[in-house]
Amino acid sequence: MAKTRAYEIKKYSQSLWLDFIERGLFTSGELKQMVEDDGLSGLTSNPTIFKEALSGGTEYDRSCRVLFQQGRSNPEIYDILTREDIQMAADVLRPVYDATGGDDGYACIEVLASYAYYIEVTIREVNRVATQTARDNVMVKVPGTPEGVHAFRDLIASGKKINVTLLFSSEQYERIANAYIEGLEELDKKGGDLRQVASVASLFLSRIDTKVDKQIDKMRETASETERSELDMLRGTAATSTAKVTYQKFKEIFGAERFQRLKEKGARVQRPLWASMSTKDPAYSDVKYVEALIGPDTVVTVPKKTLVAMRDHLVVRPTLEEGAEEAQNNLKRIKEVGIDLEGIYEDLQKEGVELFDASYNELLSALDEKRVQLLAA
Repeated sequence: MAKTRAYEIKKYSQSLWLDFIERGLFTSGELKQMVEDDGLSGLTSNPTIFKEALSGGTEYDRSCRVLFQQGRSNPEIYDILTREDIQMAADVLRPVYDATGGDDGYACIEVLASYAYYIEVTIREVNRVATQTARDNVMVKVPGTPEGVHAFRDLIASGKKINVTLLFSSEQYERIANAYIEGLEELDKKGGDLRQVASVASLFLSRIDTKVDKQIDKMRETASETERSELDMLRGTAATSTAKVTYQKFKEIFGAERFQRLKEKGARVQRPLWASMSTKDPAYSDVKYVEALIGPDTVVTVPKKTLVAMRDHLVVRPTLEEGAEEAQNNLKRIKEVGIDLEGIYEDLQKEGVELFDASYNELLSALDEKRVQLLAA
């Protein structure tokens, strides 16, 4: 096949990762084809994605039956199957990792959300998962909670490759970026190899618009005509504005002398990763977030549905730094009309942890049903 429209974002030094996983991606050769045709250079997963993969069909039944017969518990089965999938993804992506000198080509696996508020447990689990996956191009995902920030810093100081997830604001991002640099500085003091460390910071976007737009729609019900016009102009601007402001913060932090000293020793920047990129509101384009945030030193991770839309009608041009001042003004105006944006960011992070934890528990229940079904067959 020919290179698709999605492939074109590489022209602007942006990486495309897939926000999806299932075993058929590897057994069918589909992931390898995406690497060749779409320029795909990474893959992310989370408990919700794994829940849908493991409980949504029969492709895991053979492996599950063997593990059930061995008397494995549901948490053990989840751990084994997800690790195998990530290893297979990492193997497909290994040529990308090698070709880019470790800048790209990563498969990402998440520690359980129930650990999000426990520093030492998170560190222990990341070390266990990294050891058991045994692939240089695996990133372990750590939620960017306040406790996660501390765990992340220590993990970077020990030379780990980490994807910090569930970030929603430039302030949350800034804490993570500074923790990254602190971790690198400590690793450098210990004589560690900075070139072996890699990290991305995942900012979840569409969920921000969903929350803010809901409040805007409610406010419109009692607003005057002039006020409704103002509110309508703000609708659908919160997420991309947050991303653009965060990108400016990224440039400031990693362009400063403090990081440049580390860069001279081989340190990589911690790239912002745009996550939650599927459009939730049908009034918006299905490539709204992708088109607005194309720019260098970033990663965009998309589900299959969005990737299909990108192939068909994505308009590719460097948009990430367009309207940076307007983005600041949009966020200011959203606050001025009475929306607690900082509260929304914090609520979204807590809800994200709860959602992933719920998905994990639902998966365990689905495995109970599958256990009865397969062992009775």
